[in-house]
Amino acid sequence: MQDDGRLAYEDIADDLAWETPGITVTESHIFAFAGLSGDFYEIHVDDDYARSLGYPGRVAHGLLGLALADGLKNRSAVRLAAIVSMGWRWRFTGVILVGDRVQARIKVIAKRTTRHADRGIVTLDITLFNQRGEVVQAGENDLMVHRRIG
Repeated sequence: MQDDGRLAYEDIADDLAWETPGITVTESHIFAFAGLSGDFYEIHVDDDYARSLGYPGRVAHGLLGLALADGLKNRSAVRLAAIVSMGWRWRFTGVILVGDRVQARIKVIAKRTTRHADRGIVTLDITLFNQRGEVVQAGENDLMVHRRIG
């Protein structure tokens, strides 16, 4: 374990699994993400347009959901001694609406060492779901993590 409570490579069990806290998606999240990304596509910012497509109101950006999943992972009770994210394989399987509360289930599905004695790679399976238990996004994240040296 790192001095700050984060789990080093050796401390991460092959079958480690946990749930993150949740976050309620607000109109402010969607508009802030639109401003940050430059994606003002009508489905995200116009309730009438979203309703014309059969949704009850505007739909959060898919990439906002991914960003929230990563943020939830990083503020969960289980924290890994991550160095850098190596990549994502991600699916958008449902919609996230204003007022939805999302949280993630995370499970370690693979681990491997690297040629660097102080680093390892951990692959996480992440499922983002809403307050009704519906999966809205899911995929895998490869993380480079610290190893204990010595």
